[in-house]
Amino acid sequence: MALALRPIGTHLRNWRQRRRLSQLDLAGDAQISTRHLSFLENGRAQPSRDMILRLAERLEIPIRERNVLLVAAGYAPIFPERPISDPALAPASNAITLTLEAHKPYPAFALDRQWRIVASNGALPEMFAGLAEELLVPPINAMRLSLHPRGLAPRIANLAEWRAHLLHRLQHQIDLTADAALIELRHELLSYPAPAAPVEPRTDQPLVPLQIQVGGRLLSFFSTTMIFGTAADITLSELALEFFFPAEARTAALVREFDR
Repeated sequence: MALALRPIGTHLRNWRQRRRLSQLDLAGDAQISTRHLSFLENGRAQPSRDMILRLAERLEIPIRERNVLLVAAGYAPIFPERPISDPALAPASNAITLTLEAHKPYPAFALDRQWRIVASNGALPEMFAGLAEELLVPPINAMRLSLHPRGLAPRIANLAEWRAHLLHRLQHQIDLTADAALIELRHELLSYPAPAAPVEPRTDQPLVPLQIQVGGRLLSFFSTTMIFGTAADITLSELALEFFFPAEARTAALVREFDR
């Protein structure tokens, strides 16, 4: 609500600067004059609802923040935010369950915008055996679970590399969304003990692996992410499905052994 109290022009200017665009660049993309955009940003002109949505689309503003812009300009928000259990989201919820289950015996998760685990296929439970109980109390935060010294971190063989990878992903998300909760999460993660060894760029592998000890075996995975590309609901727009695949034949065989 405090954000919505800022003038709409301030919001537009902040997002344009966050995207490192000049007024000329954004005006050209939105097919308006630079003069008109300048007037919108300094409060000399009031944007229509359609203009706000057009500029938000060009600036790739998350739909949660598009509601903030609309309210700041005096319009009603138009993007709903329903819980995933809402009947209106049942088709998407069913698709999430089917997709996660189909990925077994390899781990897969549905994560919200703050990296909290919304759903899981429950595969490879041995990976999480013996972790600190407080880290496993819902809502479980995947970033915290991965990098906390009482979480998975001591079991990750390439912790320096994996930590750098996760922090890079988180920083990229912060750059895109300016989400205060993510900024706070990053500060927390940076407070955890860090590996002493520097991270050197790897050129011998196409993907950053997660190399982790599970039940006395070293497993190696790579991850891929799926999002809803046409989401008009805030909850769905912020969900990401994270799938872990075996990075080598040996890991695939060991996971099948665990699954017996």
